[in-house]
Amino acid sequence: MISRIDLRGSTGDPRDALPRAEINVADATERVRPIVEDVRHRGTEALIELAERFDGVRLTNIRVPEEAITGALAELDPAVRAALTESIRRARKVHAAQRRRDHTTQVVPGGTVTEKWIPVDRVGLYVPGGRAVYPSSVIMNVVPAQEAGVPSLAVTSPPQKDFGGLPHPTILAACALLGVDEVYAVGGAQAVAMFAHGTQDCRRADMVTGPGNIWVAAAKRLLKGTIGIDAEAGPTEIAILADHTADPDYVAADLISQAEHDVVAASVLVTPDEALADKVVERLTERVAATRHSDRVREALAGPQSGIVLVDDLDHGLAVVDAYAAEHLQIMTTDAPARADRVRNAGAIFVGDHSPVSLGDYAAGSNHVLPTGGCACHTGGLSVQTFLRGVHVVHYDRDALADVAHHVITLAEAEDLPAHGEAVAARVGPGTVQD
Repeated sequence: MISRIDLRGSTGDPRDALPRAEINVADATERVRPIVEDVRHRGTEALIELAERFDGVRLTNIRVPEEAITGALAELDPAVRAALTESIRRARKVHAAQRRRDHTTQVVPGGTVTEKWIPVDRVGLYVPGGRAVYPSSVIMNVVPAQEAGVPSLAVTSPPQKDFGGLPHPTILAACALLGVDEVYAVGGAQAVAMFAHGTQDCRRADMVTGPGNIWVAAAKRLLKGTIGIDAEAGPTEIAILADHTADPDYVAADLISQAEHDVVAASVLVTPDEALADKVVERLTERVAATRHSDRVREALAGPQSGIVLVDDLDHGLAVVDAYAAEHLQIMTTDAPARADRVRNAGAIFVGDHSPVSLGDYAAGSNHVLPTGGCACHTGGLSVQTFLRGVHVVHYDRDALADVAHHVITLAEAEDLPAHGEAVAARVGPGTVQD
């Protein structure tokens, strides 16, 4: 069902041996290029035709009517509404604390630099709609954007044939709970193109965020520069570092919960305990047979992106999970908090037996839009900071400028850019420049 990789005694770079999904975004980029160009040139007309081609629905309007959004909330199951409301409350509490404050540093008397945090003007938020329904992704995109103070935001999600060409009603209900009334029934690469270039019905945005399939990732890569992006999200992944103290049933349940997303989802266990590995395999066999999406889970666990990795000890295991740089990293070991403190590369870290990744997906308060494919070694997850730009505001008076003028002129001459120095001398006068 799931392969084993034995790294015990290995001294090489573990990245060469670790399982990883085989996704060719470069190839996909060339395949989405015509779609992006079609949307750029024909706008809404192209989006309507693409919805019929890819989603099997014929739209008359890409924007979701406001009454459909409010109606979805009115008809929402009260238990689901309560769960979404609590998820929003917790996410807002965590993300509100992330908002950076402007700070002014007096460099010298009369000379200050202020770091001013300015939100992006307009953001397009992508919510997937494929094998599953993701109202939680509405929350994870919208809450940090709102807490950052983004003045204009729009949500898009693929049109659903079963719902008359509208996004899934639970997604619309989540938008209503968050006060979002600009929603589009557009998915895939064409949604990214819509935000990047704008159409007759949708103003262009400055940034697009949110997870999606390979076509969404390819469109982000292609349009990066035309529009800001958060990351090229790939297949979801979990790595679990566990030792003999871990409950094999918990480990199996968590591996399966991630595999449930997609046949290319990655589930990886890293352990120095071969007996634990054996027990986890036993529990996987039982649990996979009983889970609703067993075929999907079985294919994901058997794929080249999943596996059980045997290591020498927990220190070796920490080195391996750091090299893997998982989207989700779970620590189920002795002294789990101390070991989690040593982790350098992970999108999010879940500590101990009772902090499963699925908690983070919905109600921990953390954000579940996270870097995949090893990108956690250089990129963080979606947060309030994603939607903020740090701008330095420089304010020097004449005396402060005169005091440093000789250094500026010296450096300008060293770089063979004398006009830079002349721009300073013109203000303070050559006679006031110190030797």
